Amino acid sequence: MEVEELEKRKSRKITSSSPSSPSSALINNLDDGCLMHIFSFLSPIPDRYNTALVCHRWCYLACHPRLWLRVDRSVQDFSEPGVFPNIEEAVSAARPGDTILIAAGGSHLASNIQIKKPLCLIGGGELPDETNVICLRGSDREKQPARLCCSFWWSSALEFLSTCKLTNLTVKAELGCCLLHRSGRLIIDECILQCESNPLDYLSCPIVSTAGSGVFPSNLKSDGDSISVSHTRIEGGAKAVLTSGDLALQQVRVIYARTCLYFWFDVDCR
Repeated sequence: MEVEELEKRKSRKITSSSPSSPSSALINNLDDGCLMHIFSFLSPIPDRYNTALVCHRWCYLACHPRLWLRVDRSVQDFSEPGVFPNIEEAVSAARPGDTILIAAGGSHLASNIQIKKPLCLIGGGELPDETNVICLRGSDREKQPARLCCSFWWSSALEFLSTCKLTNLTVKAELGCCLLHRSGRLIIDECILQCESNPLDYLSCPIVSTAGSGVFPSNLKSDGDSISVSHTRIEGGAKAVLTSGDLALQQVRVIYARTCLYFWFDVDCR
């Protein structure tokens, strides 16, 4: 009897741990809408990205345009929903709270792209230097002139007027600034910000914030303006951050690696 009982217990353990058992397959009994809603609570990188590796169904749901938009210049047919040839079109089509995945490889041109809604921009490579966003000197200046700030016409790759997050990206500016912060909370995590070396270095800054400066109409201002930078390489320019409003550099921490410096700091109310 004892031997039979032990055999029964073993069979129960094998059955309960089997991948095909009902207990482990319960999540796959959910419909696509429920699964997609669950995936929406995962952080895009790496959790939601990893769910796409589980099976074909999860890959389809995890990459669905309802969860994030894609910028990919290599795609030939842009009739596919949620795929765009450039960052500006993706930002224009995005809804508040959307995540935009920018494909790795090559360079994505960006000049004074205004972001007026909460968005998350993520580089699609394993490392930030695999996804490059570049603002060329004088690019698109006539079509969309940079805004006046501190007696200088700042040009930038991206201009933020809402709470946003950037991660796993390299942003380069030939002249001006990489990121122009107007208002809202800007989070920069594991990025590379580069100002190209040139005789006008004193006119270049990787990050410029005009929040609280009074330069813009009051309806563009928002409460809780701040910038948070973590594990980010900053290269070139006169200084890492230039502020002209109510914000000031705080809580600076720098780690020296063999080839570069990594920064952690906040730009918040004085």
